[in-house]
Amino acid sequence: MYTIKKIIILSGFLSLLHCNSQNSSMTEEQIDVLKYSNTITSEELKEALYIYASDAFEGRKTGEPGQKKAIEFIKEHYISNNILSPLGADDYYQEIPESFFNNGIKASENVLAFIEGSEKPNEIIVISAHLDHIGITTNGLINNGADDDGSGTVAILEIAEAFKTAENDGYKPKRSVLFLHVTGEELGLYGSRYYTDVNPIFPLENTVANLNIDMIGRIDSKHENNPNYVYLIGSDKLSTELHTISEEVNKTYLNIELDYTYNDDNDPNRFYYRSDHYNFAKNNIPVIFYFNGTHADYHKPTDTPDKIAYDLLEKRARLIFFTAWELANREERIKLN
Repeated sequence: MYTIKKIIILSGFLSLLHCNSQNSSMTEEQIDVLKYSNTITSEELKEALYIYASDAFEGRKTGEPGQKKAIEFIKEHYISNNILSPLGADDYYQEIPESFFNNGIKASENVLAFIEGSEKPNEIIVISAHLDHIGITTNGLINNGADDDGSGTVAILEIAEAFKTAENDGYKPKRSVLFLHVTGEELGLYGSRYYTDVNPIFPLENTVANLNIDMIGRIDSKHENNPNYVYLIGSDKLSTELHTISEEVNKTYLNIELDYTYNDDNDPNRFYYRSDHYNFAKNNIPVIFYFNGTHADYHKPTDTPDKIAYDLLEKRARLIFFTAWELANREERIKLN
């Protein structure tokens, strides 16, 4: 996260039925959604994150060699799952020139992948996370950024895979879904600003909503005794309909505690302005920012993959998938207030 000072598998289905009485009235379509959500697993999230947040990626600082390794890792995941890019064959990188950055930051790249909608392909749901982190300390320690934002990055990869599995089974989303991995977040939300303000691959007026994921793998001190939670920020600020849908999806499938503490307009942390969703929100696009809160390892070399709660990361990623699925497949586009 950008610092403020820098402005169904049957067994799985039966288990969910047992745990959530809401599921007793599920439609056949909802049962299918459960099947695809079950492809998002803690085991695959862990496997990916132990690579992505390893020392080999050198802290993924924007424009540096470790960040180039990161984008190659993301690209190869999409290629191996036959998830295409909207930029053309094998061209998954939205190039951002050095001239766009300040303070000597080198040229960098966003990574884009895409599943085209079957009925309303020109309407776009954007799921985003930042691929960069803060690099290496002055005394040579690597900031691995497992939670910030390795957790969001691997969550998107798994969500994309779930959508692709559904597409392979004939359940293509009605609207298109863009999987957007942005660079330069830690240095000033550069990648998302480049996408929204300079070169939106899809017109912003066609963008239905942005679901942004920045740190969803840990538990903050407030929730140590009740870890079944996630903070939501921004869901009601531009579209109360989006907020209602988010709440209903959660009640239907997971019943995670949705904590709105940081959604307060008077929140002194100003998290609403500190991650990539803000560049969509400022363009009047409804957003939800998913966040686990800060912790003692925030922006330190100790933010490592062994400290991630992978069962919780799985659950939060599934929540975002369910919400994206509903937004992509409902009959009417959500409305602005």
